[in-house]
Amino acid sequence: MPRIPLIENLTKNPIPPGTNILAEFDPTSQWYNASITITAGWLRSSGRVDYDTFAQPPDDVRAQLNRLGFEPEVLEREEKLTITDWYTTTLGQKSKEKHSHDTLKIHELSPYFAASVMLGEPEPDHLYIADDDTTFARFNDEKAFVELELTRLMPAFRRRKAIGFCGVMKGVQSDWVYRRLEAASDVVLDFKVDETGEEARDLMRIRNMRNVHFDRKWHTLKVSENFEVTL
Repeated sequence: MPRIPLIENLTKNPIPPGTNILAEFDPTSQWYNASITITAGWLRSSGRVDYDTFAQPPDDVRAQLNRLGFEPEVLEREEKLTITDWYTTTLGQKSKEKHSHDTLKIHELSPYFAASVMLGEPEPDHLYIADDDTTFARFNDEKAFVELELTRLMPAFRRRKAIGFCGVMKGVQSDWVYRRLEAASDVVLDFKVDETGEEARDLMRIRNMRNVHFDRKWHTLKVSENFEVTL
């Protein structure tokens, strides 16, 4: 199995296939850089990654992977990396990317989720990351969003034996949404900025993890010159 940096540093065992991971983050936290670091670690250990970018242009994701020593265009041609552009449609524009969507309205996306997301063979070498699924809140009501996560995406990752990351920004939706997602997720992570001292600190913790021993404490994150995030 490929490895997941940051998270597996705090556990005694690898994350098993079919795991759903919820990452709740403050807007100014290091989650976006951490998500690219996790992508890079998975690719280095010969896994495949689908990165759904809602919060930034696809070329920003490629630029960060370049800083970490990858050639993302080569990985995309080899189908080891897929970057799906959800960002451009939030600007009311049409994407020029190979993989993209022209809408974030869940009822319009239902045929896509039924035909592709819910199907597929087991793929334990595959990691799926959505950098900010709360972007759906701009275009849908909360019930539709929760139903999408609980009845489509999470079951699909379990069925495929893949690992799925769902990034959600804190404070965007009601407590009901976060509680439902937390209850359904196998792992819950928190990313935040601690500003109680003279100097702000970037922090991360595992809040919950089912059936795996883990370190529950808050840990300081270090950001290197190439924006790689480490503990």
